[in-house]
Amino acid sequence: MTRGGPLAGMRVLELAHVMAGPTCGLMLADLGADVIKVERVPGGDDTRRSVPPEVNGESAAFLMMNRNKRGIALDLKHPAARAALLRLVAKADVLIENYRHDTMAKLGLGYDALAEINPALIYCEISGFGRTGPYAERGGFDLIAQGMSGLMSITGEGPGRPPVKVGAPVSDITAGILGALGCVSAYVERLRTGKGQRVDTSLFEAGITHTYWQSAIAFATGIAPGPMGSAHPLNAPYQAFETADGWITVGAANQPNWDRFTREIGAPELRDDPRFKDNRGRMANLALLVETLAPYLKKRTSADWLARFEAAGLPAGPVLSVADMHADPQAQARHMIVETVHPKAGPTRAIGLPIKLSETPGGIRRPAPLFGQHTREVLGEAGYSGAEIETLRAAGAVACG
Repeated sequence: MTRGGPLAGMRVLELAHVMAGPTCGLMLADLGADVIKVERVPGGDDTRRSVPPEVNGESAAFLMMNRNKRGIALDLKHPAARAALLRLVAKADVLIENYRHDTMAKLGLGYDALAEINPALIYCEISGFGRTGPYAERGGFDLIAQGMSGLMSITGEGPGRPPVKVGAPVSDITAGILGALGCVSAYVERLRTGKGQRVDTSLFEAGITHTYWQSAIAFATGIAPGPMGSAHPLNAPYQAFETADGWITVGAANQPNWDRFTREIGAPELRDDPRFKDNRGRMANLALLVETLAPYLKKRTSADWLARFEAAGLPAGPVLSVADMHADPQAQARHMIVETVHPKAGPTRAIGLPIKLSETPGGIRRPAPLFGQHTREVLGEAGYSGAEIETLRAAGAVACG
């Protein structure tokens, strides 16, 4: 199998489950790293039980998050399994973990212990709230992080409505991406100095990073902004509008686009309306602006408006379902929908790598592993003989697929 990508040669141990840690491992794997997913015995990653849906008995959620990784299964409560992991740590570049506070340390696998074995190790910890501060010992979930980071206070249809979380687990996914960025940054530093270090990020901080605009408003005014539906807190009109047969989004906030917009919808008089003449006025009268524009947008179908706006150079787009997005020609052209062939599930589709590099592109090389699929292979690379691996398996220290 040909390995490509800028991180080819990097070896990563992923002791992570569900989403944030596996997202971190996924990013590194797609960019070429050899990511070895270490699942617990018994049971493995909880995502294996996130069903339905299943593809020929395999969890669709697990297949999505764990492609490009090799998989081994260790019972880290067993001394022989811990010894095997330590042997892998000695030759690893990165270790990712997203267990609760002190879990790894209690197993003798915390950063200080592993740094003695491998001073060059980059030890990435992704937790609910970070490894310092008054909440360090709390467990974390995307829902909780979205609530506490302020995201749920700015998501939803408007004041007086129940709080709404972002549909996607953005705190989980963003924490994984931040973790991957931290790992790559620490790896660059290690190339200079030869020294490893800890990388520490959290779901809480990941959620906070999505509040840049709203935090800017709160810092400047002392007032925390609330939910605005699809509207923007600083620019208007910049939101979804209902058409004759559905919904579209329109970005007509700056003055040239506002001028184009009023012309294309057949309301040029609005361009010079003192209430809407500039962005300050449009934001001050946002509710009235939307009420005024709504009847114009409902006169035509979504396709009609999108064709008209595209011809005029006005930013606009359809509101696609996830399935429609999968079929979109731009998503296809950008290789954001990819296929792997799993040994049990068969051909399966996945989301592709969103980072394109001209000289050392990453890509999808293998499907998600079966439980313990690569235990023998990886332990063999670490110097274990076939007989030694069988002894570990018989003792319940490891599981072999």
